[in-house]
Amino acid sequence: MSRKRVTLADVAEAAGVSRTTASLVLSDRGTELRISEASQDRVRRVAAELGYRPNMLSASLRSGTSRTIGFISDTVATSQLAGDMIKGALEGARRHGYMLFIGESEGDERQQELLAEAMLDRQVDGLVIASMFTRERSFPTSLSGRHVVLLNTVPGADGPPASAVIPDEFTAGREAVRLLLDAGHREIHLIGAGPTAADVPADTIAGDERLSGILTELDSVGLAPASGHRSPIWLPFDGWKATSSLISSGVRSGALITFNDRLAFGAYQAIAEAGLSIPGDFSIVSFDDHQLAGWLHPGLTTFAIPHRELGLRAIEILLDDAAHPHPTVERLHLPVRVRDSVRTIDDPAPLPGSSAP
Repeated sequence: MSRKRVTLADVAEAAGVSRTTASLVLSDRGTELRISEASQDRVRRVAAELGYRPNMLSASLRSGTSRTIGFISDTVATSQLAGDMIKGALEGARRHGYMLFIGESEGDERQQELLAEAMLDRQVDGLVIASMFTRERSFPTSLSGRHVVLLNTVPGADGPPASAVIPDEFTAGREAVRLLLDAGHREIHLIGAGPTAADVPADTIAGDERLSGILTELDSVGLAPASGHRSPIWLPFDGWKATSSLISSGVRSGALITFNDRLAFGAYQAIAEAGLSIPGDFSIVSFDDHQLAGWLHPGLTTFAIPHRELGLRAIEILLDDAAHPHPTVERLHLPVRVRDSVRTIDDPAPLPGSSAP
């Protein structure tokens, strides 16, 4: 037999107050309207004892909000690597008393548009559009003027404006170089991108900004990449191929910056096949903090994409219109996971322009 729903009138009667008073207390307006603390405590206690749950549909009609947020991704939901973005968004929504509707377009722009329309039909208070890879993306023009935040992606030049939150890849690139320089390395080879700003795969903001940060930091101390090996796709095979080519050219030691951990996995294999070691012959620094990075031997030093923090921040930006009246792109820091893939050089060569000790 179904249990009778407890109404606001039931709570008011049991607490000995008017229905209006009970409503004000349970909507957190009791103190504002000078309802006594004793009455407020009694209403809340009775509501908890009776198991009262507010009618969210009626509340949304009165307030003009549904307390729901739409979350549309391309392949985030099916990716173990980026799934923490959804966890962060769920946490952010829960903190503020919102529910999250999640849909996945699998990269189909028409499907993305249909999902957005379906969520708007359900009166969501805003939308988060998320991407597995940091890149420019268009989103439906029907969302122009709506509450939209882009997550791990930025709006295309021809699309409507929107705020976005992405990883700070430029700073991570600089810090990767600085980590190697501080360890005494002066010969730094790039795996996944070439030695100039144009030598990254197309349509990758992460690659552009990582390379820009790397080149900026090297230039600040008078250095340039010892070599660069551009790969159109950043998979283990591509890392193996590029590193094998580097070793075949006669390079038997130095430092590598791989542009993601999958490239690093291939580099590990190529170095082992050549009878060389990490970090004895080659030091490696990478990006992403893939689940397997800590399982490698030795463990891979890598800059982690803050997926959970990105998802959480996207919700906060979406719900904080007053603090973000104009669309902005916010960048979150990538923490480094220091493991054992970098060797410290005991007597490093002086940097250009510096005097030897």
